[in-house]
Amino acid sequence: MFDIEKKRAKRFEIIKKHIENGVSFVDEYCAYIDESVEIGAGTVIGPCVTLSGETVIGRDCFIGQNTVITNSTIDDNVNIKSSVITDSTVGSGTTVGPFAYLRPNSHIGRDCKVGDFVEVKNSTMGDGAKASHLTYIGDSDVGAKVNLGCGVVFVNYDGTSKYRSVVEDGAFIGCNSNLVSPVKVGKGAYIAAGSTVTEDVEGDALYVARAKGTKKPNWVSKKGILNKKK
Repeated sequence: MFDIEKKRAKRFEIIKKHIENGVSFVDEYCAYIDESVEIGAGTVIGPCVTLSGETVIGRDCFIGQNTVITNSTIDDNVNIKSSVITDSTVGSGTTVGPFAYLRPNSHIGRDCKVGDFVEVKNSTMGDGAKASHLTYIGDSDVGAKVNLGCGVVFVNYDGTSKYRSVVEDGAFIGCNSNLVSPVKVGKGAYIAAGSTVTEDVEGDALYVARAKGTKKPNWVSKKGILNKKK
């Protein structure tokens, strides 16, 4: 019991130090901060947040509920909601989450968006790049102001080796696209939604890779499917 009380006292001592330095806690009883962590003034720490290792949080950030950050550097004015960040960096003005996962060696630029259920691993995102939801960015370099649509996957692993892809500044990757690494998408290029990219795409080009759609009028009634429904 003595050890538990001693640890609790130490935890509150750390939190008190941050409060004195201008950090706010939604609930100081539900925050877990290592002694090695640095937090800038004006930052708000939500409940059930864990900050550990050599983590540095900038000024005027919001670190929302259930976020876990380990050995990472978060710049000023960053908003993070219910996300996990490990061995990575996040630039100023960026929003992360909810439910995003930055795995080791992820480097996110300024004014980016890493949205819900986006996973980044061993990759970079340039300033102003956006991946709003349901996207996997693995072993890739994404340029400034790139837009990654919903369901984009960087296919970086063939079962034996991992490969790296590059998406240059201003490119637009449509929803539900697969980039089969290693490929390069040039500056300002557009990848049509639903495409699987298996070759380099030059800048300013439109790349479309879909099976041609086929319509069969009255197919449902001819099959008698409606009559079979209960």
